Amino acid sequence: MSAMQREVLKGKIGGLPPMPPPGLGGSSGGRKGFQRRRDYSPVHWDKYFQKMHDVKLDEENIFRVYECGDEGPVLFFLHGGGFSALSWAVLSSVISNLVACRCAAIDLRGHGDTSTSDDKDLCIETLSSDVGKVIEKLYGDNPPPVILIGHSMGGAIAVHTAHRELVPTLIGLVVIDVVEGTAMEALSSMQTFLRSRPKTFNSLEQAIEWCVRSGQVRNLESARVSMVGQVKRVDTDETATAVLDHEVDAAANSCNQNTTIAEEQEEEGEATHKECDNTKPVTHDQGNVSDVKYTWRIDLSNTEQFWPGWFKGLSQLFLECHASKLLLLAGVDRLDKDLTIGQMQGKFQMQVLPQCGHAVHEDVPDKVADVLATFMVRHKVAEPTANFHRTFPAC
Repeated sequence: MSAMQREVLKGKIGGLPPMPPPGLGGSSGGRKGFQRRRDYSPVHWDKYFQKMHDVKLDEENIFRVYECGDEGPVLFFLHGGGFSALSWAVLSSVISNLVACRCAAIDLRGHGDTSTSDDKDLCIETLSSDVGKVIEKLYGDNPPPVILIGHSMGGAIAVHTAHRELVPTLIGLVVIDVVEGTAMEALSSMQTFLRSRPKTFNSLEQAIEWCVRSGQVRNLESARVSMVGQVKRVDTDETATAVLDHEVDAAANSCNQNTTIAEEQEEEGEATHKECDNTKPVTHDQGNVSDVKYTWRIDLSNTEQFWPGWFKGLSQLFLECHASKLLLLAGVDRLDKDLTIGQMQGKFQMQVLPQCGHAVHEDVPDKVADVLATFMVRHKVAEPTANFHRTFPAC
């Protein structure tokens, strides 16, 4: 029996079918002919969030908020520096299926599609005050129970907001991958990191591809929706989120026109109407706008004066907050002395999710959702759904 006959027989008995010899059934490059290019096209926010609206504090301060969920406590998400509310998109979709909760993600001052009277004022007092005012505007005099969840800079804002008692119905505080000691040490190298990033991108696809390949976000699904909130057009300053919204609206209008024509033809017996499929990812066509470039929504290098204020004294402030607390880290080496002592004293719950990057909630949204769901069920602040299965120990 020849080698090829043995491979064919092996494929019939079980396992994968044999690979064709070079030059047969594909390209001459063997396995290279079977490789598929990864899809880096942007995905619209409405695949994950149910609604988007702008919260108007006054004529000059308007904050973009995305929401999903209909009942239960509110998980109010605060993104990290340079990120946007869309970095919480995948996680919000997952967690709302595990427990009865509402998710609200905000574009912080100077980020995403939020517009303020002074986008350059990123001092911690201003940022935390913004959060308190937006929550008050959203929910009025009778706000629901709120759990503040922040990543990196957003984690620091969450701690300051909680410590200043700006949310009267606060029941939980979750900080993701930021502790005072490690953050303060990292500030000296932050400008070097920012200078290493591309200044512009030729398309949204290129921006998303860089995001994944550089390791900023290791989850392609999350990067396809979240990177859109981080960049803007160079020529018009229009955010990429707005650009994508225009394309979705144009596609919907085109679909409606085609539907009307098809219905008219169907009445005349000339055609059968087929429903348009609006669930597919948006294909961002740069073919006719090759001169359009994208750059970062916010120039973080110009915000250096505020960095120490975000993180100085953060550990002690976190420990002093009265709400139930959870610290979610990408590695135990990030724990500083004050938090180590506090954790040993049982002042907060800690969960470590190794083998992921700094953007923990984007890299492993399913695992983070499991941790958050377990945290809420453990403290009896949310009812689990049929999809909830406790996978992480309560520690």
